[in-house]
Amino acid sequence: MKLTILGCYSATPRAFTNPTAQVLDIKGNLFLIDCGEGTQVQLRKFKIKFSRVKHVFISHLHGDHFYGLIGLISTFRLLGREADLHIYGPKGIKEVITLQLRLAKSYGGFELIFHELTATTSELIYEDEKVEVHTIPLDHRVYTNGYLFKEKLGERKLNIDAVLNHDIELCDYRNIKLGKDVENKKGELISNKKLTFDPEQPKSYAFCSDTKYKEDIVPIIKEVTTLYHESTFLEAHLSLCEKTKHSTAKQAATIALKANAKQLILGHYSTRYTNLEDFITEASTVFSNVLLADDGKEFTF
Repeated sequence: MKLTILGCYSATPRAFTNPTAQVLDIKGNLFLIDCGEGTQVQLRKFKIKFSRVKHVFISHLHGDHFYGLIGLISTFRLLGREADLHIYGPKGIKEVITLQLRLAKSYGGFELIFHELTATTSELIYEDEKVEVHTIPLDHRVYTNGYLFKEKLGERKLNIDAVLNHDIELCDYRNIKLGKDVENKKGELISNKKLTFDPEQPKSYAFCSDTKYKEDIVPIIKEVTTLYHESTFLEAHLSLCEKTKHSTAKQAATIALKANAKQLILGHYSTRYTNLEDFITEASTVFSNVLLADDGKEFTF
């Protein structure tokens, strides 16, 4: 998995920071997560091909998380896109986007397929042969979901020395990778365990957008490889969390600890702060493996 941060600051865009948007690459499949203002510019800046984006996941209908979507869709049309675009997000997102397109007479070229979400419990919303995506119900001022991306177990890996030593036909290699026992040229049945190595353990990524501290998400994201959790405030402004329904860096770290996450990425910083290292300092009092998101930063895990 590779995560590219296009924007990770809260609320108001600035000349040098961008609101929330990120791209997750899972085995060659690209997933756009949130789409704040300026997302299409950031995609160009970091040389991410528009044509590879086929699925967009919107956490909630606050502007800094989806106002870039209509511009991105319009640009797709101007560039002659033909491939369908799947959009996952709260009920109402179809109405908002289609109204803008209708009034601007900007329909045409490709199909928008909306998957509107209303459930308040975690649900499977996307699945293919490589990955599945589940919602993470959050607690914000409007209906909000995070998203859990989980790799599926891959094929077994050939132990080529063992395969050659057992005199296996080339035509059987595919079956071996699928976990099957095969016969060698002498007609002897060879156990798959003798011919393969275990596949890599599947990785997972949890995106937790705007939310107050919500401990009941822990079972959903248990043992996650990487957790991105909003950390709008430092502890000095803890009192603002209840009013705005956001979290502190220390609260994000507490969720990571309880979920036994392998690493924590902080983001969605309030623009009132000038020194982001303070977020690591506070989170590290609770959880050891803490990283800072920043616009243009890439993480591979």
